[in-house]
Amino acid sequence: MIASSTRSKRRLLGVCATAAALTLLATACGGTGGGSSSGSAAPKSFSFMSATENTVDRAVLTSLSKNECASENTALPLNVQTQPQANLNEKVQLLAGQNALPTLFHEDTPTTVVQLAKSGKVENLEPLLQKLGVEDQLLPSAVSTVKALYNGQLDALPAEYNIEGIFYNKEIFAAHGLSIPTTWDELVADAAKLNAAGIQPFSASGQQGWPITRMIGDYLFRDLGPDAMSDVADGKAKLTDPEYVSAAQKVADLGAKGYFGKGVGSIDYNTAMNTFLTGKAAMLYMGSWALSNIGDSKQDTVGAANIGFMPFPAVAGGKGSIDQYPSNIGLGIVMSSQNADNTEVDNWISCVAKNYGTDSLKSQNTISGFKVNGSVPAANAVTTQVQTTMSTATSSVLWFEALFSAQATTTSQQDATPLVSGSMSAQAFMSAVQNALNSGS
Repeated sequence: MIASSTRSKRRLLGVCATAAALTLLATACGGTGGGSSSGSAAPKSFSFMSATENTVDRAVLTSLSKNECASENTALPLNVQTQPQANLNEKVQLLAGQNALPTLFHEDTPTTVVQLAKSGKVENLEPLLQKLGVEDQLLPSAVSTVKALYNGQLDALPAEYNIEGIFYNKEIFAAHGLSIPTTWDELVADAAKLNAAGIQPFSASGQQGWPITRMIGDYLFRDLGPDAMSDVADGKAKLTDPEYVSAAQKVADLGAKGYFGKGVGSIDYNTAMNTFLTGKAAMLYMGSWALSNIGDSKQDTVGAANIGFMPFPAVAGGKGSIDQYPSNIGLGIVMSSQNADNTEVDNWISCVAKNYGTDSLKSQNTISGFKVNGSVPAANAVTTQVQTTMSTATSSVLWFEALFSAQATTTSQQDATPLVSGSMSAQAFMSAVQNALNSGS
């Protein structure tokens, strides 16, 4: 889940400018949008091209084909193919140019999907789900996330859905008289109290970089509102603007005070996770994919019952809301328009919408952007808490690098350690990332 949850870090601006790179597409930028290809031959199978590394989605679809969707599978057999994620984008473009896209396919580059939608190659799923009467089977917050990634359209099914926040050690908080902080100032005060008591406040991976930069993005969303990063992508704001630099400085201050512990730059992801799960740090900024680690008693010596989850706190006077959780959908499942308006395909999509969430949780222990219908095995308290949060949230925000180019993403994450270790100023950090954005690569 980690690989897929950190992979969507391309910007969603300049879509038409990417058309030159999509040379295999039959229609250029500025097409008519989603819709079925008239005259397409009836499909012989319900085909799904899965990223090789993502075993969960194809396992769930295979399970559905044998159980809840068995009749749909008899009418139109499921046919799963795999493609290494490294070549996935290239393969999708090739098949699109040949009008040979499978019914469903993974795609990890939002700009490619947006372009395919503009050229009529992929389906806007919102009208389809409404027609089938199953639009209510998607969590509203997951829909919000998909639309934020895909230029305002529901161009992918959220087979995976993650929200992010701060996991905390309940025992440590109770022992030091701490309650869940609701503002940034309270969070910083709690960190100071823990640090003074000899307890590392936060565990984070400087090698990954993104657990730190996520906090910068969250501060911006709470301070400036949910459009903070889309304004940068749209050219309405720059990362070098004072309020953006201030957010980077707030997180840099945590590092300057030692709140991320010693040698954060040498800490990899697994070490950061272990530090928290063995009680050596009080808090961990992470996504809901960490629930699988928390549920593993071999990794989690603190115990799932002693771990809680809280949202990133509010910023005093800020325009953002504490209930807007940063979220992602892992690898989106996109639907080709080639076989739209086909009864057998529609029946499959309807069955998937009604049953995917339950099967994903029951058979794979993963949380999707679909509702869970029916009974599932009892989960630990923190998993239940996160599931409830997901099911009741009505909107979401993305993350710091979600709309960045690959170069800007790399710059941001590589410079996270110098920022919190004090060898790079907040102004220099934001300038370096903005310059990478300006380069357009």
